[in-house]
Order: sequence, then structure tokens, then C-alpha cells
Amino acid sequence: MSDTPFGFGLPPEEPEDGDEGKKKDQQSGGGQGPANPFGFGGLPGAGGFGGPGADNPLAAMFGSLNPTDLGAAFQQLGQMLSYEGGPVNWDMAKQIARQTVSQGTSDGTKDASVGPAERSTVQEAVRLADLWLDDATSLPSGAASAVAWSRAEWVEATLPAWQELVDPVAERVGAAMGDVLPEEMQAMAGPLIGMMRSMGGAMFGTQIGQAVGVLAGEVVGSTDIGLPLGPAGKAALLPVNVEAFGKDLGVPKEEVRLYLALREAAHQRLFAHVPWLRSHLFGAVDGYARGIKVDTAKLEDVVGQFDPQNPEQLQDALQQGMFQPEDTPEQKAALARLETALALVEGWVDAVVHAAAKPRLSSADALRETLRRRRATGGPAEQTFATLIGLELRPRRLRDASRLWASLTDARGVDGRDGLWAHPDMLPTAHDLDDPDGFVHREQLDFSELDRMLGEAADKPDLRKKDQGDQGDEGGDTGEAKGDGAE
Repeated sequence: MSDTPFGFGLPPEEPEDGDEGKKKDQQSGGGQGPANPFGFGGLPGAGGFGGPGADNPLAAMFGSLNPTDLGAAFQQLGQMLSYEGGPVNWDMAKQIARQTVSQGTSDGTKDASVGPAERSTVQEAVRLADLWLDDATSLPSGAASAVAWSRAEWVEATLPAWQELVDPVAERVGAAMGDVLPEEMQAMAGPLIGMMRSMGGAMFGTQIGQAVGVLAGEVVGSTDIGLPLGPAGKAALLPVNVEAFGKDLGVPKEEVRLYLALREAAHQRLFAHVPWLRSHLFGAVDGYARGIKVDTAKLEDVVGQFDPQNPEQLQDALQQGMFQPEDTPEQKAALARLETALALVEGWVDAVVHAAAKPRLSSADALRETLRRRRATGGPAEQTFATLIGLELRPRRLRDASRLWASLTDARGVDGRDGLWAHPDMLPTAHDLDDPDGFVHREQLDFSELDRMLGEAADKPDLRKKDQGDQGDEGGDTGEAKGDGAE
């Protein structure tokens, strides 16, 4: 688990010129520190993502004092202080995410509108992927349509899912901010608490916007992190990111696109035909969030010394580990449930896609290993979960889950393997991932006789009515007997 369970800071990037680059970066004020959960890079006047003034929201807005930007900076400050919505200022998150996308990625790749030719290519790739998957899984197609998104379109389409994921954690923090003062003092300090909550909503919104904006430059579809972030039934690929992903692999573009389309289409099948899965995953995130506790003593000190003219005090306090997961059996169970569920989803997709691609794509093994290493070295899934909820999807669990699903295919066939998704209680547990062979070869309970008996009972309604009538007659006779006895 991440050392900063609620640290919203993105991992710092290594300068291309080594130690000299680090010195220059420190001198210019660029970049975020490793424990900066509420960095404000990316705001107007901040010189871009992680630019000068990134650690200070006011310096970020007013640092250059460019007269042409001054009006926009004041407007941004007004939005921060006047926000009265939920725990996260999602309007600001969207704005910051789009700004981050517009700046391009570190390799200089800029976002671009998707043309008709690219849309047609993505649709054809998803259509072919779905045909191949028919042989590898018993779950039918889950993609009602296939779309090609720009990075900006990915941000727009996935923000509702981010809101559902992040709000429970942010709500916990917001509630703690209002509870640190004694009840008799809260009325007197109402304006201060309101301003703190507005600042907190802006801080969350800014950092989430930065995280989502950076992620938009890396993801290749709508399910890269193992969760359905896009609209249901809509398989999506990002052509500009697909091309960047395959740039130095030495693999034909068509094979890269097809392999990634297979993964997207496989995710869509799983989430479309396992109706409880989405709520199970999002519920596990919510359960984990409920276990987040706030160091109220530290927060009380911040509130007591809070200076409205020095809002970065709040940010400095947040950097000192104010939010920690509770070390309780319930919290550990929530974390294990979430981590295991994500591993099972990704492991199933990995196994199914490999089965579909191996006979058809010469580069299937290489692409599979590339994606696994991407996870192991801190790809989008690990970074995002570590940033937002302190969770890292461990590659060991992913590989164990993939091996378990492959073994289940050999032992029980495709139908027997996919049948485990019928109910969450049928799925392998974290212990089963440690001992996949034990789960695969465990003696299965035979419910066929019970099913036959229940089926026969359901087909004989007249018999049920007769039984109910006989019971009613018996009850009447007993009542009369009791009445006679009483007389």
C-alpha cells in the first residue's frame, strides 16, 4: 500500500539531464515534492503543470502578475472561495484536467481531434476483436458501440466515474474539517469553516484535475485501471495514445491496435454481463474510504492558527500525513476485497485476451509482457490508485490471478471458468490467489439433484395448492377441538 494513503501528489519525474536537471528544477521552483498531496501546478499563471508556484495556490495564480492574466486569476480565486458544492470542486477539476491535456505530454505529444479515418479504424478493430473473443469466453459482446476519443474527450467521458470514486474519500475529509471545533464555537467560526471547506474543495478539485489530465495522456482506452470509467457498453480507444504506446515496440501498428482493442472489448463483456461487478468494485472503494481517519489533533492546530491571508498553511499541514487508513480488521478487509477484486478482473482479461490473441497475432506474447511490465513499473493503474486512495494493484496479484483463470480454463473449460462470475461468493479469494491449484482442483459441490427437486416443485402448482389446503383444514379441525374443550 502506498506510504501516503491519501496523498494526491503525482510521482515526480526524473529530469533528462540527471542531477543538473534536478538542481535547475529546484532553482526554478518547478515540480512537486514527493509528499505534496495538494500541489497547485496547472493553475493560471503557474507556468504549466508543476511550474513556478505549484506549491502555493496564490503564487500559482499571481506569480507572474501578468496584467493580461490578472482578471482570470481573480476569477479563479473567487471560484475557490465561493464554492459551496460537494467535497470536491468538480468544475475546477474539469478545467484543470483540460488545461493539463492541452499542454501535451512530457514527450511533446499534443492532443488532436479524431478524424473519420481513425474512428473507422477503431470501430473495425473492436469489431474484429469481438469476433476473436467469441472463441475465448462464454460471455457475449458487451460493446454496443465503438468510439475513438481524443484525450480531452476521455476527460469529459470519465469525470462522472471519478466523481463516484473520489467523493466518498473527500467527504470524509470535509466532515472532519467541520468537526474539529467544539459545537458552541462552530456558529461563531462559521465563515472560517465555510472558507476552509471551499479551499478544501478547490484543493481536491485541482489535484484530481491534474491527476486525470496526466492520466489522459497515458491511457489507451476506457478500462485501463480495471474499472469501467466510460459510459456503459461503449468500447473506446485513444488513437494518439495507442500510437505512442506502440511507437518503440517494433510491432506493426495494426497488431498493437488489435491487441488493445481485445483488452477493451474483454473488459466491456465482463462489466456488461456481470451486473453486480461494477457496484461491487465501487462499493469496495467506498468501504475503504469509510476507514480513512483524520488526525483531529493536527487539524485542530491548523484551524486554531489558520490565517486567511496565508492559505498555504492548510496545504502544508495536509502534507504531514494527516489522513491515514484505520488499522482495523474492517479496513484491512476492505483493502483486501478491493485489491483482490481488481486483480481478478485484470487477471481474467489478461487470460482471455491471451487465449484469443495467441493463435492470431505473432506479437501476442511480447505485447502481453509489455503491458505487464507497464503495470510493474508504475503504469496508469498503480499511479492513479496510489494517488487517489492509497492503493497499488500489485503485479504479483495480477500474475497470480491470470494464472488461476488459465488453470480454471484447462480444468473446467470456458463455461466453467466464466460461470464463477455468477455471484461474488463464487469468486476466488485472496487466499485462493496464493494457492491457485488448490482452488482449481477443489472438489466442486454438485447441486444438480437439488436443482432437479426444486424444478419439479416449481412445475407442480396444483400440488402446492392442495398441500396448503390440507394444512388449512387441519388448522380448522384443531381450532374446533380446542373450542369444544374450552366449553
